[in-house]
Amino acid sequence: MDPDSVKSTLQNLAFGNVMAAAARDYQKEILTQQKAQTSTSTNLEVDLDELMDDPELEKLHADRIAALKKEAEKRQALKRQGHGEYREITEGDFLGEVTGSEKAICHFYHREFYRCKIMDKHLKTLASKHLDTKFIKLDAENAPFFVAKLGVKTLPCVILFRKGIAVDRLVGFQDLGGKDDFSTRALEALLLKKGIVSEKKDDEDDEGSEYLENRHRSVRSSVDPDSDSD
Repeated sequence: MDPDSVKSTLQNLAFGNVMAAAARDYQKEILTQQKAQTSTSTNLEVDLDELMDDPELEKLHADRIAALKKEAEKRQALKRQGHGEYREITEGDFLGEVTGSEKAICHFYHREFYRCKIMDKHLKTLASKHLDTKFIKLDAENAPFFVAKLGVKTLPCVILFRKGIAVDRLVGFQDLGGKDDFSTRALEALLLKKGIVSEKKDDEDDEGSEYLENRHRSVRSSVDPDSDSD
């Protein structure tokens, strides 16, 4: 046999043995990593179960659920009273509407007045946002008794009620800069200042639906070694 051929064959065998050994070592390394990951995952699951079984955490959760349920029931009760929308009422409905809610806003308007239509637009937007306050409107032409009784002389006239008592009013746009292009936020700020509506967070309506997800996310981050939390 050619010596060079024998040498080449031996070299190839040696190289093959090295590659086989490297493949075995690589496979062992992969198995070791998989076992480590499985162990870590098991530990995380155990820690998570321990957190979920924490009596104090469960009490906080139960208390929060109870508070959300109570708030939901309150919202439903307010909606049954006509809150959450901007509605037109008649003179015959007026006393029942303003005395039936803790806080109410009534817009005395005229169908042909442009500024009354501007006020309508803004009040309609605020009605769905401020559920604690009732938003209604009454055609001044069809309510002569209350127009006279409440001294309504300039339209639009927005009267603010607490427990059926007129506590304040907006006459025309004089408190809104006297111009037609005021924003809904400007009107809202004025009503907030007068205490007839309450400040709302942008995500308040979604708070209940997001609470459970946020809670689970917080639990996960407390046991997740890759979490960004400090």
